[in-house]
Amino acid sequence: MTRLTAAALVLLVAVADLAAAQAQEGRADTVRFDGPVTLARTPATPSQTPVPPVDRPPIRRRGSMVGYIDDAVVGSKLRVRFETGTENDAPDRAEFFYAKCGCYQGLPPSHPFHDPEAPGPGPGAASELDFQQAFVQGEVATSDRVSFFAELPLRWIQPQTFVPGTGDPFDSQGGIGDLRGGVKVALVSALDQVVTLQIRAFVPTGKAENGLGTNHLSVEPALLLYHQLSDRASIESQVGLWAPVGGSEGVPIAASERFSGDVFFYGIGPAVEVYRGPRVRFAPVVELVGWRVLGGFQSIGEEAAGINIVNLKLGARVSWDDSGSIYGGWGRALTEEQWYHDIVRFEFRRSF
Repeated sequence: MTRLTAAALVLLVAVADLAAAQAQEGRADTVRFDGPVTLARTPATPSQTPVPPVDRPPIRRRGSMVGYIDDAVVGSKLRVRFETGTENDAPDRAEFFYAKCGCYQGLPPSHPFHDPEAPGPGPGAASELDFQQAFVQGEVATSDRVSFFAELPLRWIQPQTFVPGTGDPFDSQGGIGDLRGGVKVALVSALDQVVTLQIRAFVPTGKAENGLGTNHLSVEPALLLYHQLSDRASIESQVGLWAPVGGSEGVPIAASERFSGDVFFYGIGPAVEVYRGPRVRFAPVVELVGWRVLGGFQSIGEEAAGINIVNLKLGARVSWDDSGSIYGGWGRALTEEQWYHDIVRFEFRRSF
């Protein structure tokens, strides 16, 4: 119901915006959004001289300005992203970042939490972990409403502290993470508004024992919104669900619930162009992004369901020639539980 309600509200806003625009223009016969806006008025009487068409600058859709919320705009583009995060306090939480801690393998066989198949890094359970990730994503649009994308991730982790009594620390690791790919379908596609259904899959190609992957397939449907508020301001948002398919045994392993758990996520980010030159534009952006863990566990033996994580992101995007842009931003956790305490992200994007 949440997604249907959001889509309905967006459609209502789009209709209201169009109606308001036409009302302001009076008796406009035509309003075209794929080129210069031309207004042709019908003469009141035959004796009046016809009013010539008024040419105005074309209305153009700006590219996405945000750095953490997914891009609702469908189009062919290349993205290269790098980020570094600190103090992940439970990296195996719901198997969202990496797989169930290998520390469960080292427990005595008689222990109810013993799991000889626990696929994650160990034997120690990391209680604080720093990481870096790089992503290369290609998106190919088959029309103005449908595109397909694939993403290659690289990951490096550096454990900082461990839960006492869980085993020897493990070393820093690095390599290819879980591959990602999916499809975007624009349900609403106007120059000032886009509503997109995105479905992304995570394929377990990263080595779980090195903390590079989750060791299970995941599917992530999301509803994305881009709304251009004015010639310089826009707002973007997302709502979705990360859903693991399978996953490790729960705690204890006889439990019906798995270690992995669903994660609901959401975000909103306004941006304003404060500088616009002949070729270059500059727009600061603020984003609020959150997650609610709906199930699963985290080391050692704690339930993860009900945990809320909220982050504030501050950044800016520099765009040029309507095809290229660079984003830089910093984020911080606002809640006690966190995927990271601080994160810094840089992104290059090129549209084709």
